[in-house]
Order: sequence, then structure tokens, then C-alpha cells
Amino acid sequence: MSFFNSIFGNSENTDSPKGSINWTELTDIIQLTEIDAISNEKPVAIFKHSTRCSISRMALKQFEKDYDLNDVVDAYFLDLIAHRDISNEIARKYNVYHESPQLILIKNGKAVYDVSHSDIDASALKSKV
Repeated sequence: MSFFNSIFGNSENTDSPKGSINWTELTDIIQLTEIDAISNEKPVAIFKHSTRCSISRMALKQFEKDYDLNDVVDAYFLDLIAHRDISNEIARKYNVYHESPQLILIKNGKAVYDVSHSDIDASALKSKV
């Protein structure tokens, strides 16, 4: 491996990085009904992200780096700047206070875990699944 590849990575590598997340974009309020149904069989995580916030960006990058739950959790990603109406409905429906960034775990149609900012941690989520 060349010196530059060891520092910057190999651009020819087509493998997904370890811990990459199979996100489903949350773009329609109707998907919350789908999330409820799925959560009866498998936990669902919703990551609410503000595309205008550097703290949200850092939390997302760290979470994606450490995440290894693709087989046990369905992950939904919400761009809350583009879909504030969905974010508001999530707060109402799951009885959670709106924050950004925010990670919410849904089981059996109910929010069972809710964290924000520096408390967002893939290992902590794993312990709640």
C-alpha cells in the first residue's frame, strides 16, 4: 500500500466501510405507519439529522462509523430540514421531545429509547435492542 493510500485510503476500494448503515430515507408521514408495523417484528431506529448543523453531522458520522446492527435493526434517516412536518409528527406520535440530532428506537410501535447530541452512541443502542 502506498504512503498516500495509507493516509487517505484507496479510491479503488469498492467495499463498503465496516459498520455502514442500510438507511431507509424517511420522506413521508405515512412511513410512520410502516415503522410501527415493522417494529412489531424488529426494532426500528430513526436518526433525525439537521443538514445545517455541524454537531449533527459529527454525531451522524460517529454513529455510522460504529454501527453494526444492520441485521437486527431497521434504520430510518430523517433530514429534518426538508421534512420538519415528519419530525413534528414523530415527536407527537412517539411522545418524545424534538431534538437534533436525535436517535429514537421504536419497538412494538412505541419509543423505548431516545437520545440526542453526544449521547448518540451505536454501542448504547446495541444494548437497548
